[in-house]
Amino acid sequence: MEIKDIKRVYFVGIGGIGMAALARYFMSLGLPVAGYDRTPSHLTDELAGEGAKISFVDDMSAVPEQFRKPDGTLVVYTPAVPDTNTALSFFRDNGFEVRKRAYVLGQVTRNSKGLCFSGTHGKTTTSSMAAHVLQTGPTGCNAFLGGILKEYNSNLMLSATSPYSVIEADEFDRSFHQLTPYIAVINATDPDHLDIYGTEEAYLESFAHFTELIRTDGFLVVHTGLKLVPRPPQGVRTYTFSRNEGDFHAENIRMGNGTIFFDFVYPDGKITDIELGVPVEINIDNALAALAAVWLTGTLSPELARKAISTYPGVERRFEFHLKENHHGGRVVIDDYAHHPDELKSSIRSVRALYPDRRLTVAFQPHLYSRTRDFALEFAEALSLADEVILTDIYPAREAPIPGVTSKIIFDNIKISDKIMISKEDFVNTMKNRKFEVLLTLGAGNLSLEVPRLVKEL
Repeated sequence: MEIKDIKRVYFVGIGGIGMAALARYFMSLGLPVAGYDRTPSHLTDELAGEGAKISFVDDMSAVPEQFRKPDGTLVVYTPAVPDTNTALSFFRDNGFEVRKRAYVLGQVTRNSKGLCFSGTHGKTTTSSMAAHVLQTGPTGCNAFLGGILKEYNSNLMLSATSPYSVIEADEFDRSFHQLTPYIAVINATDPDHLDIYGTEEAYLESFAHFTELIRTDGFLVVHTGLKLVPRPPQGVRTYTFSRNEGDFHAENIRMGNGTIFFDFVYPDGKITDIELGVPVEINIDNALAALAAVWLTGTLSPELARKAISTYPGVERRFEFHLKENHHGGRVVIDDYAHHPDELKSSIRSVRALYPDRRLTVAFQPHLYSRTRDFALEFAEALSLADEVILTDIYPAREAPIPGVTSKIIFDNIKISDKIMISKEDFVNTMKNRKFEVLLTLGAGNLSLEVPRLVKEL
């Protein structure tokens, strides 16, 4: 089904961040949108307010009448929804066009020049930074992001005139194989999602295949030092980036007083004095990736680079400061979506660099039984970099429990003595009564929902 032939769209799992962006995109085209999700959320409330008809009951009677006829109805689903879902089974058995979110995103982006940001970590930040740079400049863009960009208060940007789309290219369930990038960026390839890929080799192969999908007039931008062996088509120009080396890198990095400045070096010049709007060390690498991609479109000027990166507002749940008491010795509360051992290490080290003389408490909610099983020792090693650890139960997301897999297998291997295990429900009370200095909450589950409650109590 071509975009022009679609009369209405039904989303199975409409409350997911990526699904919501597509729902908003179709509503912007004036099409009726409806959908199902398991639980109400802030996002489903917003979508309903914008005109989507949403139900939380897995029953065909909850599907609006006009969405029950196959002609002109596109059904979009996310792999996070089980195959046993009643509506999904009905649509599949009755001749509807049923497509994964990634396929539909691929359709949307084939009509544009797609800047596709991939990697184990950094996808959301690099894609949203690039989108913000393009949006700050005269060109604009369409953007489908994996997080809510603050100040825009959305995970979607729309432009009727821009030739560019910015896409977070997700490797989960091989979704990014549906895209046709004009510019592909690969930030990291540390193994993840082994419940799907099985081995690191299969994971790396998946990224190698992603590079084969780049348009022949396009570009590939890869972080230095990856195990990946890319296979871009003939005609694709390949570049490297990283903080210290590569075609795109940083020079003259200055950190202090809660600010970070650097010079952006590109193949035939440099842009001096770029200030990070979200001043954490990991964002030097992220800004390099975003600036490299926009530079390759030919639309980046020194003025635009400085203005856009310094005004980048950040993404909800990516190094989000919830409390920053300004008096000497004031408490700090930061929430970050990090949920892979390497992300935890980067996150903890970044906060350490910002507050070198303060005691760091890390609260972590493991995400998925399979990820906990596969990386328990690595998680424990990362958490041992903190001064104090608060560990909660595993957030299961899409998974059923795995016998013998609990947070305790991480807990027992944490090397520091200052550590406790609690339930998520006890988090606010526990932290309220502890004299912490800098608190960093980590994980991709729902612990983040407790953070504003804690700050209110404080």
